[in-house]
Amino acid sequence: MENSEYVLEVKEMEKFFPGVKALDSVSLRVKQGTVHALMGENGAGKSTLMKCVYGIYSPDKGSILINGSKVSISNPKNAMDLGISMIHQELHPVRPQNVSENIFLGRIPYVKKMGIHWVDHQKLINETKEVFNKIGLTIDPKQKVSELSSAYCQLLEIARAVSIGARIIIMDEPTSSLTETETEILFKIIKQLKTENVAIIYISHKIDEILQISDDITIMRDGKNVGTWKASETTTDSIVSKMVGREMSNRFPPKSHKPGTEFLRVEGMTSTNPYSFQDISFTVRKGEIFGIGGLVGSQRSELIEAIFGLREISKGTIHINGREIVIKKPRDAIKNGMALLTEDRRKTGIIGSSSVVDNTLIVQQNVNPKEFSRKGLHFIDYKKRNAAAQKYVDILSIKTPALKTIIQSLSGGTQQKVLLGRWLLTQPDILILDEPTRGIDVGAKYEIYELMEEMARNGKCVIMISSEMPELMGMSDRIMVMCEGHMSGILEESEVTDEKIMLLASTYKDIREEI
Repeated sequence: MENSEYVLEVKEMEKFFPGVKALDSVSLRVKQGTVHALMGENGAGKSTLMKCVYGIYSPDKGSILINGSKVSISNPKNAMDLGISMIHQELHPVRPQNVSENIFLGRIPYVKKMGIHWVDHQKLINETKEVFNKIGLTIDPKQKVSELSSAYCQLLEIARAVSIGARIIIMDEPTSSLTETETEILFKIIKQLKTENVAIIYISHKIDEILQISDDITIMRDGKNVGTWKASETTTDSIVSKMVGREMSNRFPPKSHKPGTEFLRVEGMTSTNPYSFQDISFTVRKGEIFGIGGLVGSQRSELIEAIFGLREISKGTIHINGREIVIKKPRDAIKNGMALLTEDRRKTGIIGSSSVVDNTLIVQQNVNPKEFSRKGLHFIDYKKRNAAAQKYVDILSIKTPALKTIIQSLSGGTQQKVLLGRWLLTQPDILILDEPTRGIDVGAKYEIYELMEEMARNGKCVIMISSEMPELMGMSDRIMVMCEGHMSGILEESEVTDEKIMLLASTYKDIREEI
């Protein structure tokens, strides 16, 4: 084996998909014992490049070298045999099985007794404990994975990578579903892996994280490698400008909207589940961006899902423009001018195997089927459908080869824009956005912020749930903070500080007098 200071080298890699060149002669070099960040806007080619390295995709051109020697990787098993592991953004653990069985999936130890092979449960548990001790993870190996949060499932994936002795670990948006505490656990694990000369390729849109843990940063744009820099020699502004190809002096658009009179009133909203939201009341004005903050488990999403008719309530009323309305199902909410962009676009947003046009039109076509039928006939008017979808492709600058492109083949940010187009097509008066920029790049974030600003400027109500403090503070006119299913307080824009938000988010009692 040749000597090389690089544990992984990718040379002039190209990958084509129908109508698009996803990778355009991309090269990458990663040193052992370092964290190498891979950044870029959605659709820049980051995940495609790593999927080629891991054997999920077959590149159309290019080569891969491990420790200076050229290798052939045709599937993930080849990659793992070469010491490469990949932790995907979308996790697929085997939930009915326990923790240790997930860690050693496909490598379960057996013992032969009386001519029969039996699972060696004790060895399985002991080896799982060894892996956990190595990375400082405290989870019961016998616990069912179905009982774990998505955050701990993410950490299990890292443990599995360690268990196979991976020398290169690819992490794709590893903190997208982690709390600050869980992120700290992840960072400790990464530091430990670095001391053992493991190379980490870290894909993320969170620039603060990248600057905190990375040694080198490679930035991609439009399927090309823009360049690689030492993390210590970069800044947030320089990274953003390299990613989007233009200067972005402000993270948020200037506010030009002015909140008017009350439009939405929610009173006494209480879940049928005693452990969920209780007695929540608030108002939202015309032309206002109303933020909702809180920690994981504060029941923010559950509240807005109930308002939209997705969850049952035991009591509570909703008034729109002074009139009480009853919402028992989403169709009721939509007919009353509401739209909801859900938190998890993969699970409750996109229809992955359907096209861009189908994903854009599905709500409006169900609520008003005549809009896209031929006059006087029960036939679909495909011209009308395509024209309606194309309108929002243009408005939102959606990067797609064609309207018939299957949506799951597009980047996360592009999928998010399609879902926004879906709801804008219904022309809502109240737009509810649950984590609207999770897992998307700074350029796409800014475009979504501009859209929110435009909606507010046009007198619409915009309600935004966000776990990102800068986003919550930068976009909201007022912020309602929740804690353990209760409303801790509502802060006006002039009195908002991150300390006040965290105080309200972490302790529910009568603490409003303290701030």
